[in-house]
Amino acid sequence: MKSNMDYLLEICAFNLPSAMIAQQAGADRIELCASPEEGGVTPSPGVIRLAREKLRIALYPIIRPRGGDFLYSEEEFRVMLRDIEYCKQVGCNGVVIGMLSPDGSVDQARCARLVETAYPLGVTFHRAFDWAANPFEALETIIQMGCERILTSGQRPTADEGAGLIDQLVREADDRIVIMPGSGVRSANIVALAEKTGASEFHTSARLWQASSMEYVNACMKEAQDMVMAGEEEIRKIKERLLSLES
Repeated sequence: MKSNMDYLLEICAFNLPSAMIAQQAGADRIELCASPEEGGVTPSPGVIRLAREKLRIALYPIIRPRGGDFLYSEEEFRVMLRDIEYCKQVGCNGVVIGMLSPDGSVDQARCARLVETAYPLGVTFHRAFDWAANPFEALETIIQMGCERILTSGQRPTADEGAGLIDQLVREADDRIVIMPGSGVRSANIVALAEKTGASEFHTSARLWQASSMEYVNACMKEAQDMVMAGEEEIRKIKERLLSLES
């Protein structure tokens, strides 16, 4: 692990209250998403605009038109372009993208166009990377496109499981792009992940389930009404442990 490293913590917020909690708890950047059950899709324009008005820290909405795979139609691609244009209009700091081709390679031509459309905003390539057929070829392609970071769990379900590959990616990247571990990152493992991977930026939702405040609940309905929220105490613990590594 490098000495004298500055560590950054990105929180994946699935709603505006979570983004505000994360800011208060010391997060450095927000990845703003909707629909946690789909792994995160593009939030509504209203949520993006209000988040930009409320947040002082960096704001990166995800540009993902639907859940499922990362193979998008031409119509979905046009939606992504429009969403990026909107993020620029309202003053976001960056966006989060990812597209693959049928063979598992990065869709270089269309991703490059997304990056160009986003300029001068920063661009993170999200965990579509973890479904790429060759992570090292994907790394080079994403660097060539001009992205500033890759969010990855090391092509495993969690960053703990993928720590070996993440370490290799950090070394191969050689400061040309940031490799940011995400998935399963918690206060209990953040120090070990930093030591195993050499990464300097980390991503987590620090999620917890908040029970509904409804007094009336229709007993005939089976769907839970609990909401995913960011855990303020957990974010503070993660941030404190990262800061302890800097000293």
